Amino acid sequence: MPRYLTQHTLACLTRQGAEALAKRMRAGGTARADRVLVNMLEGKMFVEFRAESREALELWLKTEGMHFDFLVRIEWEMRGDTLELAE
Repeated sequence: MPRYLTQHTLACLTRQGAEALAKRMRAGGTARADRVLVNMLEGKMFVEFRAESREALELWLKTEGMHFDFLVRIEWEMRGDTLELAE
């Protein structure tokens, strides 16, 4: 299943609020978060999702009321010393 990276701005969220949001993202549905990285000082959250398509992820985020700053498909990744197609 394709992977995507999103960035979200956390407006006035506490650590507990960010944790609750991350749990919602990991609970999934048509999209599911594999990794959630948070910077509370700058109010940013980066999430690696798996979804059938970009459109499916965008629809899921919209349905869940989760705004995003950017969304990009992960096409390549380093494995050892080689850049390979992302799975």
